[in-house]
Amino acid sequence: MQTKIIQIGNSKGLRLSKTILEKYDIGEMVNMRMEENFIIIEPISKPRNNWAKSFQEMHNKGHDELFIDDIFEEESNWE
Repeated sequence: MQTKIIQIGNSKGLRLSKTILEKYDIGEMVNMRMEENFIIIEPISKPRNNWAKSFQEMHNKGHDELFIDDIFEEESNWE
């Protein structure tokens, strides 16, 4: 894909289409690095992004059950 370099104030930049932004989940910030003859632009992942959705899916499938009980038998007598 070819894209035109545009003037942005005293700098220059390029526009990314809405399709590309959505496909690669690009928000306000990106990581940009240079390797050999390439400029690589990567979205910055947000820790815990979409966890609520994933937890809900786990719950719906019954994959959120405890492997062990919350309270061990010997703990039930503790005061």
